[in-house]
Amino acid sequence: MRFSQSHLLDQLPKQFFADLVAKVNAQIAAGHDVINLGQGNPDQPTYDFIVEAMAKASRKPLNHKYSHFRGQTSLKEAIATFYQEQYDVDLDPETEVCVLGGAKIGLVEFPLALMNPGEKLLLPDPGYPDYLSGSVLGQVDYDTFPLLAENDFLPDYANFSDELLDKARFLYLNYPNNPTGAVASTEFYDQTVAFAKEKGLGIVSDLAYGALGADGYDNPSFLSSKGAKEVGIELYTFSKTFNMAGWRLAFAVGNKDMISALNLLQDHLFVSVFPAIQEAGCVALLDERSGDAIRQLNKLYDQRRHAFVEAAAAIGWQAYPSKGSFYAWMPIPKGHIPKGHTSKTFSDLLLEEAKVAVAPGIGFGAAGDSYVRIGLLESTERLLEAVARIKKLDLF
Repeated sequence: MRFSQSHLLDQLPKQFFADLVAKVNAQIAAGHDVINLGQGNPDQPTYDFIVEAMAKASRKPLNHKYSHFRGQTSLKEAIATFYQEQYDVDLDPETEVCVLGGAKIGLVEFPLALMNPGEKLLLPDPGYPDYLSGSVLGQVDYDTFPLLAENDFLPDYANFSDELLDKARFLYLNYPNNPTGAVASTEFYDQTVAFAKEKGLGIVSDLAYGALGADGYDNPSFLSSKGAKEVGIELYTFSKTFNMAGWRLAFAVGNKDMISALNLLQDHLFVSVFPAIQEAGCVALLDERSGDAIRQLNKLYDQRRHAFVEAAAAIGWQAYPSKGSFYAWMPIPKGHIPKGHTSKTFSDLLLEEAKVAVAPGIGFGAAGDSYVRIGLLESTERLLEAVARIKKLDLF
């Protein structure tokens, strides 16, 4: 017998990262040395003291039992302490914190928990592809708003039309931004809160790269703005700050109604995260060694960013001046072929001819098709080698 998948799954967008991985793996299988700059997976290990805390916690018999449905009290209290110390935001651990098995879960399940068919979700273009998955699984409508270089890849609320805002209930933001590396200011978040109140919009702030600021830039939290908890929530992941991508631990904080809905949905989907991981998460958030480790991590990304961007500029390839995340947002060359490249044809060319993998901007939305995303997740030597290989193609 054969069984077909549901019509709902048929509507899901194609996972473009899976296509990229398949192409890279095919080149590697053919014996080629591929420099993979298309990924967003941190290449550094989890900090030693967090791993040690996990090893100790995993030996506790109590942690082998089911977790509390809505997360361990100790972790929720640690999250509240972290947000107070880091962003001067007061949180009630029981009503304003939701423990997640990765930020992706919260972002994708949000429409299912808080929206109804016919309501609209506003999403950034370019933006994280799985935002679209959430709208499909939640069976809600969505529309996109462009993030443009001339506005530093921030939304221009003054240009939001009545048509765009019609039936819109929530708006997603992501700063530091994936894929552009753009950052937001406190003033921008103040404007966002005012706009949300004026238009009756809820805000979902994706702060996945919040700890990663270029050249000392200190990323603010959306929730630090006055009145932010009245209109929205923020999601934070351990993946990028603590190099814990495979651990699958994150949280949402903020508006009580939104947090309550997410918690209720998760009561029916999960039994929270392995308690030992939550214990290790407490250490990650509160241990004084984390501050030094994060500073060293940012220093490493700064070194890589400067090396790559300067080498690329030397061959005529000018990066957008990113101030956050671990990405470089690079324009595709114009006029190399009669009709010009798309981000996909340019990415394919780099992989086939230079054995350098990059992420085509179209995978993040139509507004990204003039760019490719470079992940600064290889050594400086490999990043420079990638530029040297691309130089030989004489594209710029």
